[in-house]
This record gives sequence, C-alpha cells and structure tokens, in this order.
Amino acid sequence: MSNNDSFIEEVTEEVRREKLYGYLRRYGWIAVACVLLLVGGAAWNEYRNAQARNTAQALGDALVDALNEDAPEARAAALADVSAEGASAAVTLLLRAATQQEAGDAAGAAETLNALAVDPDAPEMYRDLAALKAAILPTDDTEARMAALDALSLPGQPFRLLALEQKAYLTLEGGDVDAAIAIMRQVEEDAAVTRGLRERVQTLMVALGEPLPEPVAQ
Repeated sequence: MSNNDSFIEEVTEEVRREKLYGYLRRYGWIAVACVLLLVGGAAWNEYRNAQARNTAQALGDALVDALNEDAPEARAAALADVSAEGASAAVTLLLRAATQQEAGDAAGAAETLNALAVDPDAPEMYRDLAALKAAILPTDDTEARMAALDALSLPGQPFRLLALEQKAYLTLEGGDVDAAIAIMRQVEEDAAVTRGLRERVQTLMVALGEPLPEPVAQ
C-alpha cells in the first residue's frame, strides 16, 4: 500500500508539473509583457521627468541671464528672446512688460500685456493680471482704462478689489471726489479686503477729508 501511495503521489505531482509548464508555455508571454511594460513605463516616466527638469533649468538660467543685464532696455530685449510655454511664458511676458515700463516704454509694455491678456494658451489668472496691469499703465485713453477696470471689478473676478482701487484713483484723477470715495468705501467694507489694501484706501479717504467709521465694539 505504501508503494502504491508513493507511486500515485509521484504521478499526481508529475501531472501537476506538466500542467504548470503548459500554463507557462501558453500564458507566460503575458507575464513577460507585463514586466516589460512596467519597466518601460518607469523608464519613460523618468525620461520625461528628466526632460522637464532640464527644460525648467534652462528657462531659469535664461531668465537669470536676462535679468542680470544692466540696462532695462537690454533686459527687455533679452527677455523677448526667452522661449517658454504655458505659465512660464506668461511669467516671462509679465517680467518683460515690467522691464519695458522701467525703461520708459509704456507703449511697449501695454502691447506686451495686452497680448498676454488675450492669449488663450495662458492661464486665466495671468491673463487677468496682465489686463489689470495694462489698465494701470498711464495713458491718455481714460475711457479704455475705465472700461477694462469695470470688467475686472465685476463680482467673482480674482483681482476685483485691486481693480476697484484703481477705479477710485482714476475717478479721482477725473475730479469726481465723491464717486472715488464711494468706490474706496466699497473696497474698505468688503469682507475679502486685505489689511494692506484697506489701509491704503483709508489713508486716502482721510486725506480727502472723509471720516472713517467707528470701530465695532466687542
């Protein structure tokens, strides 16, 4: 009986082994393909990460070199030659516009900012910021500046309070003190106003002879 049991176990084990080898011959390529896919995916991901790091480093070096130019005109020209995409391109254009303004080229700065403001490939936040900066630039076209600030100061706009502040300044330049104070009061009373912005409008309101509201008693 013992010999028979051993023989049966050996036969059973051999059958199992043959089945296993059969499964490996039939489906083993799937396991190999999975391993190759995992290894290839990891290698491709590492390659992409390395490319992104190299691109970011090259962009950073180009920006540093451009900003190290002594004259603002040279900095603006160097920034114009910097190649970037997406948010990086938007930041580069904002830096270029600031440098153009520093060089006294208000028209060039406005052109750069307006181009960014309507660029569909730029993130919306940077487009709105460019539009705000363009509206702040000193130009003779007061109506166009006010129209731009009206759009940027609508509820829900990310730079609404800053646009309202600029509207108050522009209104004050036009000689309508009461309307300017009304806009500044709107800024001051907004729940989302920052401390610095509130202090700026309060300082100007006091200078215009407008009393500040009494602090709420705790």
